[in-house]
Amino acid sequence: MLLGDLGADVIKVERPGTGDETRKWGPPFIGGESAYFLCCNRNKRSITLDLKSTEGQGVARSLAERCDVLIENFRVGGTDAFGLGYEQLKEANPGLVYCSVSGYGHTGPDRNQGSYDFLIQGRAGFMSITGNRDGPPTKVGVAIVDVAAGLFACNGVQAALLARERTGKGRHVDIALLDSQIALLANVGSGYLTSGVVPERWGNTHASIVPYQAFRAKDGYIVLAIGNDGQWSRFCKAADVNALAEDQRYRTNPDRVAHRSVLVPELERLILTRTVNDWLTRCHAADVPAGPVNTLDKVFADPQALARGMKLEVDHPAAGKVPLAGSPLFPTPDFAAEILPPPMLGQHTDEILKELAIPDDTITSYRTSGIV
Repeated sequence: MLLGDLGADVIKVERPGTGDETRKWGPPFIGGESAYFLCCNRNKRSITLDLKSTEGQGVARSLAERCDVLIENFRVGGTDAFGLGYEQLKEANPGLVYCSVSGYGHTGPDRNQGSYDFLIQGRAGFMSITGNRDGPPTKVGVAIVDVAAGLFACNGVQAALLARERTGKGRHVDIALLDSQIALLANVGSGYLTSGVVPERWGNTHASIVPYQAFRAKDGYIVLAIGNDGQWSRFCKAADVNALAEDQRYRTNPDRVAHRSVLVPELERLILTRTVNDWLTRCHAADVPAGPVNTLDKVFADPQALARGMKLEVDHPAAGKVPLAGSPLFPTPDFAAEILPPPMLGQHTDEILKELAIPDDTITSYRTSGIV
């Protein structure tokens, strides 16, 4: 989808009759399509192909010979069985950038295992550092592993295309869900590697910064994210608690971290005395980072998000107006006018086959025999 957002002509190859499994991952549905499918399939054309058939494989090879990029997420070796592996295609198209996305990558002892987002969140350590300190390991609320792998794949593809401009040669971009999630451990992973101390779960607090967490106000929750001592001083003044700013136990961030067990309960009692809006008004006036804990109805009504084009509507052939999250790559409301809606199953099959110069009578026979 990101490559399509950037202007690529993306052809999505799906199974005849059933298509992408996520089309049925619901509710909710709109116009017979699941919100799950709609969220990440804009700017794509859909062709149906039976890759188990000789004819379907031939069409796929013809596409691969003409295209700049092929992206696949079969188990390792899955495309080889269809004659569509990288080694099988690169001779006919030496400039082909071939991107594989799999659970564990194409090397290593577990390369042949299948996987899902949730499983990798556990194996890659994310769940061990997510959730309350006294609660069970917890997954992230979105498919963060899949999303991260897609982002890394998009970057890897673009880098390979840039390298091809210099060398004339394509390459195999091998993206693993496990690798992607381990890379997202960022400072927490680095902290373990440098100290040898296995990190614990901190819930909505932070191991190294205080106060940097969610607090309950009179009518909801706010997030207070004080990243330096100047912000702490300004917060205390805005909250009319100058005594806290002057307390030697809280003057610097290391002091506040050392005394979090005393400071945080004081702040909890303080924050509870005013409403969310009252706190946000005070904090923003004092240039102290703070924000609400929004439900999604408020997220997609947020004036800042709307100004940045993060809520779109596109015209869909079956569902009418379909709302979608926008793209951070194009933060303008008019981006919606430039994108294709998520495709119906096989919507562009004939169009794409004709671009390959396949005769009409052959297309008809393909339909009759279930190849497309």
